[in-house]
This record gives sequence, C-alpha cells and structure tokens, in this order.
Amino acid sequence: MSNATRILIALVVGLLLGILLTAQIPAVAKQLDFAFDIVGTLWLNALRMTVVPLIVALVITGIVKSAEAARAGPMAARTVAWIVVMMGLSACMGAILTPTFLALVPMPQESADALRSALTTAAAVGEQPGLRDFIVALVPTNVIAAAASDSILKLLIFTMTFAFAITRLAPEPRQHMAGFFSALADAMVIVIEWVLKLAPIGVFALAYVVGARSGFAALGAVLHYIGVVSMVGIVVGAFAYPVAVFAGKVRFTDYARQIAPVQAFAVSTQSSLASLPLMLQKSEALGVRESTAGLVLPMAVALLRVTGPAMNLAVALYVANWFGVKLDGFDYAFAIFIAALTSMGAVSLPGTVSFVTSIAPICLALGIPVEPLALLIAVETLPDIFRTTGNVQMDVALATAIEAPEKEKLDAVSQSR
Repeated sequence: MSNATRILIALVVGLLLGILLTAQIPAVAKQLDFAFDIVGTLWLNALRMTVVPLIVALVITGIVKSAEAARAGPMAARTVAWIVVMMGLSACMGAILTPTFLALVPMPQESADALRSALTTAAAVGEQPGLRDFIVALVPTNVIAAAASDSILKLLIFTMTFAFAITRLAPEPRQHMAGFFSALADAMVIVIEWVLKLAPIGVFALAYVVGARSGFAALGAVLHYIGVVSMVGIVVGAFAYPVAVFAGKVRFTDYARQIAPVQAFAVSTQSSLASLPLMLQKSEALGVRESTAGLVLPMAVALLRVTGPAMNLAVALYVANWFGVKLDGFDYAFAIFIAALTSMGAVSLPGTVSFVTSIAPICLALGIPVEPLALLIAVETLPDIFRTTGNVQMDVALATAIEAPEKEKLDAVSQSR
C-alpha cells in the first residue's frame, strides 16, 4: 500500500472516528480531542519548519538552471521564454477561475463555519500599511529576520536577486554555489520525506479533531474542495489544445489522437517524467523533429508544470475563502507572482512534497492559515491526476509550438533553392 493511500485512509478513519465518538461517548471524545490536537499540531509544525530553507534552495537552483538552459542556444532560450510566460498565465488563470467557481458553486456556509472553528481561527487582518510603507518594506533590511518571521515576499525578492547574481559568476564558482543549494534542496526533501512517513499519524490526529468538532460537514467540504481545484486544473490543461493548433500549426484531430495515449499513461503513473518517452514518440508523430523534441520536452519536464501555479493558487484561495480572509488587488498580484515562481522550482519533487512547498509560501505571504493544508494533502492524489494530465498535454503542445517556426524556416530555405 502506498503512503498516499495510507494518508487517505487515515483521513477518512480519523473523520469518522471523531464524528462517531463525539455522538456516542462525548467525554472520551473530548479527552482524545486534546491529545490528538497536540499530535496533529506537532506534525504540522514539523512540516512547516522545512518550507523556508527548501523554498530558498529551490528558487535559486531553478533560476540558475533556467539561465544555464537559456545559454544553450536560441531554441533553448525560446523554450525558457515560453515556459515563463505559460507559468505566469497559469497563475493568472488560477486567480480568475477559483473565485469564479466558488461564486458559482459556493461551499455550504455551515461547512465553512464548522471547519473554521475546528481547525483554527481565521488569521487576524490588521490595518494595511500605506502604499509608500508597503513598497519600502518589500526590500528587507535583515533577510534572516524576514525568514524567521515568514515574510515570504521579502525573502523571495532577496532570493531572486541573489540567484541572478549567482548566474553572473564565473563558471567554477557558479557551479559550486549551484551545487550547494542543490544539495541543500535534496537534504530538505529527505527531511520532508521523513515527516511525510509520519503523515498517516498526523493526518489521522488532525482529521479526528476536525471530525469531532465539525461533524459530517467536514466530508462535504472535502468533496467540494476536490471538485473546485480539479476544475481549475482541467480548464488550464485544456489550453494545450489551442496552443498546439494555433502556435504549433497542428490539426486538432491529430493532436487529440496522439495525446490520448499520453493522457492515459499520465493518469496511471501520475508522473510527467515517466511519461517522457511516450511524449517524445507522440511529438515526433505530430511532426516535431527528434532534435527539437529531445531538447524541448526534457526542459519542459524539468521546468514546466503548467497546472501548478493555477492549482496551487486555487488551493490557497480556497482556504482564504473558507476562513473569510479578504484579499485585495495587491494580494492577488503577489499571489500570482509567488505561485508562478515557486511552482517552477517544485516541478521535480514528489507531489506531496511540492504540495506543501508550493502552497505554503502563498498562504504565509497573504496571511492565510496553513493548518488546512495538512488535511488537504491527504486528498491531493485525486487533483494530482488532473495536474499531471494537464502538464503532459502542455509539454507536447509546447514542443509543437517551438517546432513550428523552425519548420517555416526550413520550408523557406528549401523554396529559395
């Protein structure tokens, strides 16, 4: 049995046990509530302690690797440009689609109220600083203090500046610095994997507390969450079709026929990397030269997870809506920026690891409670199907879009002869 399955079972059993004991033996249920609240909070804190160092390491290695890839030649630079634009557009779509779906199909108010009281109180929203103070505060005077206080936006601004400075170093020191932060990221992933091995215990404890305090409202809310976040991923992934048709100059029916086996394989494996050989084969069937596919698709698997920014932002906005956290235009702009940046750094990580490292920074930056993430990670397997499917669709579509102008150049040269 996979760890993801054990986590999902722990969620269901914890919720049901909390609901039933509270209804049948309330005195015992209250005592267990106290104990499990401690266990669940300890596990959540262990998960949170890895976020800041891992995010810093991933952003630095992501920027350095992107810069290295762009130096490889015009086609590689064009591919990186496409990836950056796609990730930004994905985050923008998440910011638009999530409130739209929540307005069309809102979470039942009873469920929202029950879950708020079960997990934590909503983050207090203090007085917003003036525009001048806000802008001046974006540049941290003490980056250590920014990291210690979870000031994610300030930390990311410093981290990006530092990462771009590393790209200007001479090759040898640049490789040393990149190697250090790559090793730091790998070490933090190992720590998170250790913490996630205890996830069935932590999720069970938190689920029991939620079930005991909110009753059956929790089950309906989890299903509602899965539906909203999955729909965001489906819509974003569907944009691969117009990219292939209009930018890649491929007929719709041809693309749909060739991508179908890739979609089926992605659903069964939930891995873009495992789907790479099949993506290479189907790209060539769509007229993409082997040399182009061999360059673009590995880069896409390493840097592009097009559904990531939209779905990660959808999770954060869903929790904000759940806890009544009010967001303004500035908040949405920063959320889009952070979602796109952290998603690029997280693409090569396991789904449960990237779930935490990509969404927690958005929540921390906007004052959104992170406690619900510890429960939502238990049902990530279901939305992750749509994440992976949308990603492989767009990877192949990107290969056709990069190939199209190359074909036109070759055709022009052949005609001139």
